[in-house]
Amino acid sequence: MESENKKSAVSDVGAWAMNIISSVGIIMANKQLMSANGYAFGFATTLTGFHFTVTALVGLVSNATGLSVSKHVPMWELLWFSVVANVSITGMNLSLMLNSVGFYQISKLSMIPVVCIMEWVLHSKQYSKEVKLSVLVVVIGVGVCTVTDVKVNAKGFVCACLAVLSTSLQQITIGSLQKKYSIGSFELLSRTAPIQAVSLLILGPFIDYYLNGKFITNYKLSSGAILFIILSCSLAVFCNVSQYLCIGRFSATSFQVLGHMKTVCVLTLGWLLFDSELTFKNIMGMFIAVLGMIVYSWAVEAEKRLNSKTTSHTKNSLTEEEIRLLKEGVESMPLKDLELAESKV
Repeated sequence: MESENKKSAVSDVGAWAMNIISSVGIIMANKQLMSANGYAFGFATTLTGFHFTVTALVGLVSNATGLSVSKHVPMWELLWFSVVANVSITGMNLSLMLNSVGFYQISKLSMIPVVCIMEWVLHSKQYSKEVKLSVLVVVIGVGVCTVTDVKVNAKGFVCACLAVLSTSLQQITIGSLQKKYSIGSFELLSRTAPIQAVSLLILGPFIDYYLNGKFITNYKLSSGAILFIILSCSLAVFCNVSQYLCIGRFSATSFQVLGHMKTVCVLTLGWLLFDSELTFKNIMGMFIAVLGMIVYSWAVEAEKRLNSKTTSHTKNSLTEEEIRLLKEGVESMPLKDLELAESKV
């Protein structure tokens, strides 16, 4: 039992490590690819379509070689999930374009309480006071280190709300689909990726044209840009797989809370690699955020232990009750019936 728990803990750490490393890596690669000082590839939605295309191809090869097994999920649920996921991607891009960076960060932070409320409404999930407090600490910490200027307009506000709601719903749906159909994270991803890839490759260029006024067909590819697109797509496979893994193993709330470790890593690496400014306010915010994540991890584990003890106590109580009823039944049973039972044995 202990060895199984250790293996599970190692797998959990591995899933989180893969998600953080691949997510931070893809942010750094995309920063070089899309920034004006890099290769100025300003087609984020189409790039996401490339990501899912490569992910779908990996899933196809995995199924063909027998490394994974394709399980049945109704097409309407796959289409519904893909629509929500694509609205999330588009909404985030539009929110970043129409709002200030500060408001964009606030909208991303609001996903934590939104996910909590959605899980409570959809799945009747309850949270302890310690978990709620730690979530608040994380939100404050990340807010302190990332939020600067806050400007908002009507269109930007609507896009931000749409992005937050769809992203939160997408992450909750990942976990519920895995449980509902007993399907693994990679198997589910390999079913949804082709639909997202096709839809984003068709709609992506038009969305990007609306965002930056340029068509991808007018972009002049260089060998450096191609290299970073390939790197971005490769990292996206690990990022997508680890996202499904983490949500399947934990919950959408845990993914949001502990996922802000990526924000801390991005700020630190930006300072180390790109000479980004790192102020005392940033450092204090990161410290508060990490403290909140530690408290959150402790609170979730404490909640799990309490639930397991309660379940164990309930099972023991039921067993004792059953034994008592059985004894009463035997004592009250007529002697003739007891003799018949013995003779049958």
